[in-house]
Amino acid sequence: MTTQALTVTIIGSPYSSSSGMFVFMDVLTSVGRDWSLLTGEGIQSPRFVPTVKSLDGEPFTAPNGMVHIPHGPLIFGDYPDIVLIPDQYIAPSGPFPNEFAAIGDWIKAAYANGSIVASVCSGTMLLAHTGLLSGLEATTHWGFCDSMGQLFPDIKVRRERLLVPAGDGHRLITAGGPSSWHDVVLYLIARLAGIDEARKIARLYLLNWHEYGQLPYACLSISRQHDDLSIRKAQVWAADNYAHPAPVREMARHCGLNERSFLRRFQKATGQSPLDYIRHLRLEEAKQMLETSDQAPDDIAAEVGYEEPAAFRALFKKAVGMTPLAYRRRHRLPAISIPI
Repeated sequence: MTTQALTVTIIGSPYSSSSGMFVFMDVLTSVGRDWSLLTGEGIQSPRFVPTVKSLDGEPFTAPNGMVHIPHGPLIFGDYPDIVLIPDQYIAPSGPFPNEFAAIGDWIKAAYANGSIVASVCSGTMLLAHTGLLSGLEATTHWGFCDSMGQLFPDIKVRRERLLVPAGDGHRLITAGGPSSWHDVVLYLIARLAGIDEARKIARLYLLNWHEYGQLPYACLSISRQHDDLSIRKAQVWAADNYAHPAPVREMARHCGLNERSFLRRFQKATGQSPLDYIRHLRLEEAKQMLETSDQAPDDIAAEVGYEEPAAFRALFKKAVGMTPLAYRRRHRLPAISIPI
Protein backbone atom coordinates (compact mmCIF):
# COMPACT_ATOMS: atom_id res chain seq x y z
CA MET A 1 0.00 0.00 0.00
CA THR A 2 1.23 3.50 -0.86
CA THR A 3 0.30 7.01 0.24
CA GLN A 4 1.35 8.59 -3.05
CA ALA A 5 -1.24 9.24 -5.74
CA LEU A 6 -1.14 6.44 -8.28
CA THR A 7 -1.42 7.08 -12.00
CA VAL A 8 -4.14 5.22 -13.89
CA THR A 9 -4.60 4.90 -17.65
CA ILE A 10 -8.08 3.91 -18.80
CA ILE A 11 -8.04 2.50 -22.34
CA GLY A 12 -10.29 4.53 -24.62
CA SER A 13 -11.29 3.49 -28.12
CA PRO A 14 -14.33 3.56 -30.43
CA TYR A 15 -15.20 0.18 -28.89
CA SER A 16 -14.94 1.20 -25.21
CA SER A 17 -18.24 1.92 -23.48
CA SER A 18 -18.67 5.45 -22.16
CA SER A 19 -19.94 4.23 -18.80
CA GLY A 20 -17.05 1.79 -18.49
CA MET A 21 -14.48 4.52 -19.04
CA PHE A 22 -15.96 7.27 -16.95
CA VAL A 23 -17.21 5.32 -13.97
CA PHE A 24 -13.55 4.52 -13.33
CA MET A 25 -12.67 8.18 -13.80
CA ASP A 26 -15.33 9.38 -11.37
CA VAL A 27 -14.86 6.79 -8.63
CA LEU A 28 -11.06 6.74 -8.60
CA THR A 29 -10.86 10.55 -8.65
CA SER A 30 -13.09 10.66 -5.57
CA VAL A 31 -10.84 8.42 -3.44
CA GLY A 32 -9.28 10.55 -0.70
CA ARG A 33 -11.33 13.57 -1.77
CA ASP A 34 -15.10 13.18 -1.52
CA TRP A 35 -15.37 11.62 1.95
CA SER A 36 -13.77 14.72 3.46
CA LEU A 37 -15.99 16.96 1.33
CA LEU A 38 -19.13 15.16 2.43
CA THR A 39 -18.40 14.57 6.14
CA GLY A 40 -15.80 17.20 7.02
CA GLU A 41 -13.56 14.45 8.39
CA GLY A 42 -9.82 14.52 7.68
CA ILE A 43 -8.16 16.37 4.84
CA GLN A 44 -8.47 15.92 1.11
CA SER A 45 -5.64 13.81 -0.27
CA PRO A 46 -6.38 12.27 -3.68
CA ARG A 47 -5.04 8.72 -4.02
CA PHE A 48 -5.46 8.08 -7.75
CA VAL A 49 -4.92 10.23 -10.85
CA PRO A 50 -6.93 8.59 -13.67
CA THR A 51 -6.79 9.58 -17.32
CA VAL A 52 -8.42 8.24 -20.48
CA LYS A 53 -5.95 7.61 -23.31
CA SER A 54 -6.47 6.29 -26.80
CA LEU A 55 -4.12 4.83 -29.37
CA ASP A 56 -3.52 8.14 -31.17
CA GLY A 57 -4.89 10.65 -28.64
CA GLU A 58 -7.48 11.91 -31.11
CA PRO A 59 -11.22 12.34 -30.33
CA PHE A 60 -13.26 9.21 -30.91
CA THR A 61 -16.93 8.25 -30.99
CA ALA A 62 -18.00 5.60 -28.48
CA PRO A 63 -20.58 2.90 -29.33
CA ASN A 64 -23.36 5.04 -27.79
CA GLY A 65 -22.61 7.91 -30.18
CA MET A 66 -20.87 10.14 -27.63
CA VAL A 67 -17.70 11.89 -28.82
CA HIS A 68 -14.87 11.71 -26.30
CA ILE A 69 -11.66 13.69 -26.14
CA PRO A 70 -8.93 11.60 -24.47
CA HIS A 71 -6.21 13.07 -22.29
CA GLY A 72 -3.59 11.93 -24.76
CA PRO A 73 -2.14 8.99 -26.71
CA LEU A 74 -0.66 5.73 -25.48
CA ILE A 75 3.07 6.40 -25.56
CA PHE A 76 5.69 3.69 -25.29
CA GLY A 77 7.96 4.49 -22.35
CA ASP A 78 5.23 6.41 -20.51
CA TYR A 79 3.52 3.82 -18.34
CA PRO A 80 1.12 4.30 -15.40
CA ASP A 81 0.84 2.39 -12.14
CA ILE A 82 -2.47 0.87 -13.28
CA VAL A 83 -4.00 0.11 -16.69
CA LEU A 84 -7.79 -0.35 -16.83
CA ILE A 85 -9.54 -1.94 -19.81
CA PRO A 86 -13.30 -1.22 -19.80
CA ASP A 87 -15.91 -3.35 -21.55
CA GLN A 88 -15.61 -3.37 -25.33
CA TYR A 89 -18.46 -3.36 -27.84
CA ILE A 90 -17.42 -6.45 -29.80
CA ALA A 91 -18.99 -9.76 -30.76
CA PRO A 92 -17.82 -12.73 -28.65
CA SER A 93 -16.31 -14.62 -31.59
CA GLY A 94 -14.92 -11.64 -33.48
CA PRO A 95 -13.78 -10.26 -35.81
CA PHE A 96 -11.72 -8.11 -33.50
CA PRO A 97 -10.70 -4.50 -34.17
CA ASN A 98 -7.31 -3.90 -35.79
CA GLU A 99 -6.53 -1.49 -32.96
CA PHE A 100 -6.40 -4.40 -30.53
CA ALA A 101 -2.95 -5.43 -31.78
CA ALA A 102 -1.32 -2.01 -31.26
CA ILE A 103 -3.13 -1.35 -27.97
CA GLY A 104 -2.15 -4.85 -26.84
CA ASP A 105 1.53 -4.14 -27.56
CA TRP A 106 1.40 -1.06 -25.35
CA ILE A 107 -0.38 -3.00 -22.56
CA LYS A 108 2.30 -5.72 -22.70
CA ALA A 109 5.03 -3.09 -22.43
CA ALA A 110 3.26 -1.43 -19.49
CA TYR A 111 2.92 -4.76 -17.69
CA ALA A 112 6.60 -5.55 -18.30
CA ASN A 113 7.37 -2.17 -16.74
CA GLY A 114 5.46 -3.09 -13.57
CA SER A 115 1.93 -1.82 -14.24
CA ILE A 116 -1.10 -3.56 -12.78
CA VAL A 117 -3.51 -4.42 -15.62
CA ALA A 118 -7.23 -4.94 -14.95
CA SER A 119 -10.00 -5.70 -17.42
CA VAL A 120 -13.77 -5.71 -17.08
CA CYS A 121 -16.32 -7.77 -19.00
CA SER A 122 -15.48 -8.09 -22.72
CA GLY A 123 -12.35 -6.03 -22.10
CA THR A 124 -10.75 -9.32 -21.09
CA MET A 125 -10.84 -10.33 -24.77
CA LEU A 126 -8.47 -7.45 -25.50
CA LEU A 127 -6.24 -8.53 -22.62
CA ALA A 128 -6.34 -12.13 -23.88
CA HIS A 129 -5.01 -10.95 -27.26
CA THR A 130 -1.83 -9.70 -25.56
CA GLY A 131 -0.85 -13.22 -24.51
CA LEU A 132 -0.37 -12.10 -20.90
CA LEU A 133 -3.12 -14.44 -19.67
CA SER A 134 -1.56 -17.54 -21.24
CA GLY A 135 -1.52 -20.38 -18.71
CA LEU A 136 -3.42 -18.32 -16.15
CA GLU A 137 -6.94 -18.21 -14.77
CA ALA A 138 -9.22 -15.43 -15.99
CA THR A 139 -12.87 -14.51 -16.23
CA THR A 140 -15.04 -12.40 -18.50
CA HIS A 141 -18.72 -11.77 -19.10
CA TRP A 142 -20.62 -15.07 -19.18
CA GLY A 143 -21.54 -14.42 -22.82
CA PHE A 144 -17.85 -14.38 -23.79
CA CYS A 145 -16.61 -17.34 -21.72
CA ASP A 146 -17.14 -20.00 -24.40
CA SER A 147 -15.53 -17.91 -27.13
CA MET A 148 -12.54 -17.02 -24.97
CA GLY A 149 -12.05 -20.70 -24.13
CA GLN A 150 -12.17 -21.64 -27.81
CA LEU A 151 -10.01 -18.78 -29.12
CA PHE A 152 -7.51 -18.91 -26.27
CA PRO A 153 -7.42 -22.54 -25.08
CA ASP A 154 -4.35 -21.88 -22.92
CA ILE A 155 -6.40 -19.56 -20.67
CA LYS A 156 -8.19 -21.26 -17.77
CA VAL A 157 -11.62 -19.62 -17.99
CA ARG A 158 -13.37 -19.33 -14.62
CA ARG A 159 -16.89 -18.53 -15.76
CA GLU A 160 -18.30 -18.72 -12.22
CA ARG A 161 -15.96 -16.04 -10.83
CA LEU A 162 -16.53 -12.30 -10.93
CA LEU A 163 -12.98 -11.32 -10.00
CA VAL A 164 -9.78 -13.24 -10.73
CA PRO A 165 -6.37 -11.81 -9.73
CA ALA A 166 -3.57 -13.74 -11.46
CA GLY A 167 -0.01 -13.56 -12.69
CA ASP A 168 3.16 -12.25 -11.13
CA GLY A 169 2.22 -10.39 -7.96
CA HIS A 170 -1.44 -10.67 -8.95
CA ARG A 171 -0.86 -7.80 -11.38
CA LEU A 172 -3.39 -9.16 -13.87
CA ILE A 173 -7.01 -8.79 -12.76
CA THR A 174 -10.02 -9.85 -14.78
CA ALA A 175 -13.68 -9.33 -13.95
CA GLY A 176 -17.08 -10.52 -15.22
CA GLY A 177 -20.01 -8.42 -16.44
CA PRO A 178 -20.06 -4.62 -16.90
CA SER A 179 -21.22 -3.91 -13.35
CA SER A 180 -18.32 -5.89 -11.92
CA TRP A 181 -16.39 -2.63 -12.03
CA HIS A 182 -17.71 -2.46 -8.44
CA ASP A 183 -15.53 -5.42 -7.55
CA VAL A 184 -12.49 -4.20 -9.50
CA VAL A 185 -12.52 -0.70 -8.07
CA LEU A 186 -13.09 -1.79 -4.47
CA TYR A 187 -10.39 -4.46 -4.82
CA LEU A 188 -7.86 -1.97 -6.20
CA ILE A 189 -8.68 0.70 -3.63
CA ALA A 190 -8.44 -1.76 -0.73
CA ARG A 191 -5.20 -3.22 -2.06
CA LEU A 192 -3.46 0.05 -2.95
CA ALA A 193 -5.02 2.73 -0.75
CA GLY A 194 -6.24 0.72 2.22
CA ILE A 195 -9.40 -1.03 3.35
CA ASP A 196 -10.70 2.12 5.08
CA GLU A 197 -10.66 4.01 1.79
CA ALA A 198 -12.48 1.13 0.12
CA ARG A 199 -15.15 1.18 2.83
CA LYS A 200 -15.60 4.93 2.43
CA ILE A 201 -16.06 4.62 -1.34
CA ALA A 202 -18.49 1.74 -0.87
CA ARG A 203 -20.55 3.91 1.48
CA LEU A 204 -20.34 6.99 -0.75
CA TYR A 205 -21.42 5.17 -3.90
CA LEU A 206 -23.53 2.47 -2.21
CA LEU A 207 -21.41 -0.24 -3.78
CA ASN A 208 -21.58 -3.94 -2.98
CA TRP A 209 -19.36 -6.90 -3.77
CA HIS A 210 -21.08 -9.42 -6.04
CA GLU A 211 -20.62 -12.20 -3.54
CA TYR A 212 -22.38 -14.88 -5.58
CA GLY A 213 -20.28 -14.48 -8.70
CA GLN A 214 -21.89 -14.22 -12.13
CA LEU A 215 -23.44 -17.65 -12.61
CA PRO A 216 -26.83 -16.47 -11.28
CA TYR A 217 -26.94 -13.82 -14.02
CA ALA A 218 -25.97 -16.06 -16.92
CA CYS A 219 -28.77 -16.72 -19.36
CA LEU A 220 -29.00 -19.68 -21.67
CA SER A 221 -26.05 -19.42 -24.04
CA ILE A 222 -26.57 -22.38 -26.35
CA SER A 223 -27.59 -20.66 -29.59
CA ARG A 224 -24.49 -21.67 -31.55
CA GLN A 225 -25.29 -21.53 -35.25
CA HIS A 226 -24.90 -24.67 -37.36
CA ASP A 227 -26.22 -26.19 -40.60
CA ASP A 228 -27.17 -29.68 -39.43
CA LEU A 229 -30.90 -29.79 -40.14
CA SER A 230 -31.41 -33.05 -38.25
CA ILE A 231 -29.88 -31.58 -35.11
CA ARG A 232 -31.93 -28.42 -35.51
CA LYS A 233 -35.01 -30.60 -35.62
CA ALA A 234 -33.95 -32.26 -32.36
CA GLN A 235 -33.39 -28.85 -30.75
CA VAL A 236 -36.85 -27.67 -31.75
CA TRP A 237 -38.32 -30.80 -30.17
CA ALA A 238 -36.26 -30.33 -27.00
CA ALA A 239 -37.46 -26.74 -26.54
CA ASP A 240 -40.95 -28.04 -25.72
CA ASN A 241 -40.12 -31.49 -24.35
CA TYR A 242 -37.05 -31.08 -22.11
CA ALA A 243 -38.97 -32.60 -19.18
CA HIS A 244 -39.29 -35.95 -20.99
CA PRO A 245 -37.90 -38.79 -18.80
CA ALA A 246 -35.53 -39.97 -21.58
CA PRO A 247 -34.92 -36.82 -23.63
CA VAL A 248 -31.65 -37.78 -25.35
CA ARG A 249 -32.99 -41.08 -26.67
CA GLU A 250 -36.20 -39.36 -27.78
CA MET A 251 -34.27 -36.55 -29.51
CA ALA A 252 -32.33 -39.13 -31.51
CA ARG A 253 -35.51 -40.96 -32.47
CA HIS A 254 -37.26 -37.71 -33.38
CA CYS A 255 -34.60 -36.71 -35.90
CA GLY A 256 -34.22 -40.22 -37.34
CA LEU A 257 -30.70 -41.07 -36.18
CA ASN A 258 -29.33 -43.95 -34.16
CA GLU A 259 -28.19 -42.80 -30.74
CA ARG A 260 -24.46 -43.10 -31.42
CA SER A 261 -24.61 -41.03 -34.60
CA PHE A 262 -26.89 -38.53 -32.90
CA LEU A 263 -24.48 -38.01 -29.98
CA ARG A 264 -21.56 -37.45 -32.33
CA ARG A 265 -23.41 -35.06 -34.64
CA PHE A 266 -25.01 -33.10 -31.80
CA GLN A 267 -21.62 -32.53 -30.16
CA LYS A 268 -20.10 -31.43 -33.45
CA ALA A 269 -22.98 -29.09 -34.30
CA THR A 270 -23.56 -27.44 -30.92
CA GLY A 271 -20.28 -27.86 -29.08
CA GLN A 272 -21.90 -29.72 -26.20
CA SER A 273 -23.49 -33.05 -25.41
CA PRO A 274 -27.27 -33.54 -25.74
CA LEU A 275 -27.49 -34.17 -21.98
CA ASP A 276 -25.74 -30.88 -21.18
CA TYR A 277 -28.07 -29.14 -23.62
CA ILE A 278 -31.14 -30.56 -21.87
CA ARG A 279 -29.72 -29.58 -18.47
CA HIS A 280 -29.31 -26.01 -19.69
CA LEU A 281 -32.89 -25.91 -20.92
CA ARG A 282 -34.22 -27.31 -17.65
CA LEU A 283 -32.20 -24.95 -15.48
CA GLU A 284 -33.20 -21.89 -17.47
CA GLU A 285 -36.87 -22.83 -17.16
CA ALA A 286 -36.41 -23.43 -13.43
CA LYS A 287 -34.80 -20.00 -13.03
CA GLN A 288 -37.70 -18.35 -14.83
CA MET A 289 -40.22 -20.16 -12.63
CA LEU A 290 -38.36 -19.21 -9.47
CA GLU A 291 -38.38 -15.56 -10.56
CA THR A 292 -42.02 -15.38 -11.61
CA SER A 293 -44.01 -17.92 -9.57
CA ASP A 294 -44.62 -19.01 -5.99
CA GLN A 295 -44.17 -22.70 -6.73
CA ALA A 296 -42.08 -24.66 -4.27
CA PRO A 297 -38.62 -25.56 -5.63
CA ASP A 298 -39.39 -29.27 -5.34
CA ASP A 299 -42.50 -28.82 -7.51
CA ILE A 300 -40.46 -26.85 -10.03
CA ALA A 301 -37.90 -29.66 -10.08
CA ALA A 302 -40.59 -32.17 -11.00
CA GLU A 303 -42.07 -29.87 -13.65
CA VAL A 304 -38.77 -29.42 -15.48
CA GLY A 305 -37.96 -33.13 -15.42
CA TYR A 306 -36.23 -34.07 -12.15
CA GLU A 307 -37.86 -36.83 -10.11
CA GLU A 308 -35.41 -36.42 -7.22
CA PRO A 309 -35.60 -32.92 -5.65
CA ALA A 310 -32.23 -33.41 -3.94
CA ALA A 311 -30.54 -34.08 -7.28
CA PHE A 312 -32.15 -30.95 -8.76
CA ARG A 313 -31.02 -28.79 -5.82
CA ALA A 314 -27.44 -30.10 -6.07
CA LEU A 315 -27.31 -29.52 -9.83
CA PHE A 316 -28.85 -26.05 -9.49
CA LYS A 317 -26.36 -24.97 -6.84
CA LYS A 318 -23.41 -26.27 -8.84
CA ALA A 319 -24.53 -24.55 -12.03
CA VAL A 320 -25.92 -21.30 -10.60
CA GLY A 321 -23.79 -20.85 -7.50
CA MET A 322 -26.64 -20.70 -4.99
CA THR A 323 -29.65 -22.72 -3.87
CA PRO A 324 -33.02 -22.35 -5.64
CA LEU A 325 -34.47 -20.48 -2.64
CA ALA A 326 -31.49 -18.11 -2.48
CA TYR A 327 -31.87 -17.49 -6.21
CA ARG A 328 -35.56 -16.66 -5.73
CA ARG A 329 -34.81 -14.22 -2.90
CA ARG A 330 -32.15 -12.48 -4.96
CA HIS A 331 -33.96 -12.29 -8.29
CA ARG A 332 -37.66 -12.10 -7.48
CA LEU A 333 -38.95 -8.71 -8.57
CA PRO A 334 -40.57 -6.70 -5.78
CA ALA A 335 -44.28 -6.03 -5.94
CA ILE A 336 -44.79 -2.53 -7.36
CA SER A 337 -48.05 -0.67 -7.00
CA ILE A 338 -48.73 1.43 -10.10
CA PRO A 339 -51.37 4.13 -9.61
CA ILE A 340 -54.12 4.18 -12.23
